[in-house]
Amino acid sequence: MEKLELLIKRSETRIFKAVFPNTTNHYDTLFGGTALHMMDEASFICATRFSRKKVVTVSTDKIDFTCPIPQGSIVELVAKVTKVGRTSCVVQVDIFMEDMYSYERSKAVTGFFTFVAIGDDKKPIAIID
Repeated sequence: MEKLELLIKRSETRIFKAVFPNTTNHYDTLFGGTALHMMDEASFICATRFSRKKVVTVSTDKIDFTCPIPQGSIVELVAKVTKVGRTSCVVQVDIFMEDMYSYERSKAVTGFFTFVAIGDDKKPIAIID
């Protein structure tokens, strides 16, 4: 397997969380800002595992909230690198929701996060050697 493909495969990141009342809005669904926070964290971990360098979020692109995530759900965040540039990479994050008491599962949110690798001087460097 090519080095880039192997790095991408190895860096896929999965995180599970429960949606508790302190993370919901007045409709008892996951607050959008909380979802974005979780997605940025998962994408950061993925980009770091991919590059093994210091990375910073430089942009987000097209966050689609396709359905609300009710309180009491389990969510799985799946982050994977979808594009690699010289100093940057794009990470797609999908949030899947599961009912705690059934096997129902569906995709609720998708978003894209761009990261740049930086050196100690905070300037961009090659994302992979």
